[in-house]
Amino acid sequence: MPTLSWDDFRYIKTIATTGTLAGAAAALGVNHSTVFRRLAQIEDRAGAPLFERGRTGYALTPRGEEMASLAARMDDDILAFERRVAGQDMRPSGELRVTTNDTLLTDLLTDLFADFRRAFPEIVLDIMVSNQSLNLSKRDADVAFRATERPPEALVGQRLAGIAWAVYGPKKLVKQLAGQKFDPAKDAHNWIGFGDNLASLSQFKWLKANIPAERVVYKVNTVLGLTEAAAAGIGLALLPCFLADKVPSLARLTPPDAAPPGGLWLLTHADLRHTARVRAFMDFATDYVSRQRKAIEGTA
Repeated sequence: MPTLSWDDFRYIKTIATTGTLAGAAAALGVNHSTVFRRLAQIEDRAGAPLFERGRTGYALTPRGEEMASLAARMDDDILAFERRVAGQDMRPSGELRVTTNDTLLTDLLTDLFADFRRAFPEIVLDIMVSNQSLNLSKRDADVAFRATERPPEALVGQRLAGIAWAVYGPKKLVKQLAGQKFDPAKDAHNWIGFGDNLASLSQFKWLKANIPAERVVYKVNTVLGLTEAAAAGIGLALLPCFLADKVPSLARLTPPDAAPPGGLWLLTHADLRHTARVRAFMDFATDYVSRQRKAIEGTA
């Protein structure tokens, strides 16, 4: 039988834990197609099916149970070895480069960074704000917060939350509607549109599909700019709920699920994920964002 690698065991363990390929892809920080392809390769090397495919998900076969159990033991042994090598009292230190965009920094992450600095004073944070994706493979940064539904396959991490978007306008407009259903495609209002550099966003495509071009009277190439323009009364805008809900003059005209959501991912390069400062930051950030999740997903 061809040799199975530790990474093969990790994939089987993750599929078994999540019960679906989509769940495993999210946990592993890769695409659904990657998990599907890897599972087929692993089963071919193992010489037997490792999962039963059913309507409720993926259930382990006896051979799969044996492999998943072995993977769990291997995982525990590796973690124990890392603790012995690192030493129980060793604190992470050094410089950590984190990249994010201006919207996430301003309205979500600055407080996270402040709390992290208090918890880990020996780690120096170098925050790199960019609305373009920096290359973690080239060490442009160590960790990235990205608003995306398709993170690069070379990176590992997890989807921390869904980013809810809704249509926002002046509060006085909501009062005028007074229970009437708002239809973005039919109501005659001016709109604020996305700059062409944001064309890859599903929200850009939603706006283009639902709002006539002649009603878009203003465009801007950052989400912060969109919010400022909406607050100034230039027009209606499709905005992230965690950002627009904090603007006193704005109110939602549609529910959060009226437009396609985004995803908030925390990512690093596979070669860096076991570095003490990276691991400390990712654990801390995951816990922090989980406490903000309702606001991010528009249900607070």
